[in-house]
Amino acid sequence: MSNQTGIKITEVALRDGSHAVSHQYTVDQVTKTVGALNEARVPYIEVSHGDGLGGSSLQYGLSKTDEMKLIEAAVSAADFSKIAVLLLPGIGIIEDLKEAAKLGAKMARVATHVTEADISKQHIETAKELGMETVGFLMMSHMVSSEKLVEQAKLMESYGADTVYVVDSAGALLPHEVKERIRALRQALTVEIGFHGHNNLSLAMGNTLAAMEEGATRLDGSIRCLGAGAGNTQTEVLVTVLEKIGIPTGIDLYKIMDVAEDIVAPILPKPQEIGRDSLTMGYAGVYSSFLLHANRAAEKFSVDSRDILVELGERKIVGGQEDMIIDVAAELAKK
Repeated sequence: MSNQTGIKITEVALRDGSHAVSHQYTVDQVTKTVGALNEARVPYIEVSHGDGLGGSSLQYGLSKTDEMKLIEAAVSAADFSKIAVLLLPGIGIIEDLKEAAKLGAKMARVATHVTEADISKQHIETAKELGMETVGFLMMSHMVSSEKLVEQAKLMESYGADTVYVVDSAGALLPHEVKERIRALRQALTVEIGFHGHNNLSLAMGNTLAAMEEGATRLDGSIRCLGAGAGNTQTEVLVTVLEKIGIPTGIDLYKIMDVAEDIVAPILPKPQEIGRDSLTMGYAGVYSSFLLHANRAAEKFSVDSRDILVELGERKIVGGQEDMIIDVAAELAKK
């Protein structure tokens, strides 16, 4: 592992963490956080609604601030870090991508469910035409075999993606499963491989290191673990671990610790930890952004949120089907 080079970290708290704060980020919070991350020399910072461009809606949760204003603020606060945006085709549209690029976003991460890579073609091609670095982001990667994952990843590569990610959206993968998937992509693709994990089973760090051992060079983290569910691989911890084992990231260790402690910790509505609901999501293989939706539905229908999450996992409900959370809660309440 000590021979690994070229590792680049993308900080996702200002996108994935949007779920944890009910999409209530302000321009001031984004400006301060991006400015501090920029000073710490973080190469990429993702900013948008938790469900990506166009995500502000009754279905996914209304944003306090228009995401384009947040992106504009992020770009103005960074002279080193590149600002990335996430887009899920069908939630975001091509015009959103063009507007984000016009504001100065340099990376587009086009996310689809792991079996739906074919819907990313237009968006990846448009991002390339706009001069953006482009990432294919295969969500809920635990739900398919490595063979299926390779099939879908090769589609994204053929559309022009510079990197393809294995995304453990539910925090459900075990280290040997991460290794198997990354190894399969490494053998089949010529582009870079990335890994995005969630910490619902307390495996985000271990899984990230496992991914790196198999050749993933693009790693995601959320500072102070500010992400959906139990959060992601904790950025400042990841930087510290990599520093300890001799793998350079280019990120200033003390400064990234200070960002976590002084800038981001006060934003958290409560400390990110593995509670019974986030643990259940990892166990059941449920999309991490369902956490707050399930909590609200459980309270409304007076049912156990764990029962909702387990049922969602058994039905293989995925991102975009948030309305099913209410249906499941209502059905459980009638039993």
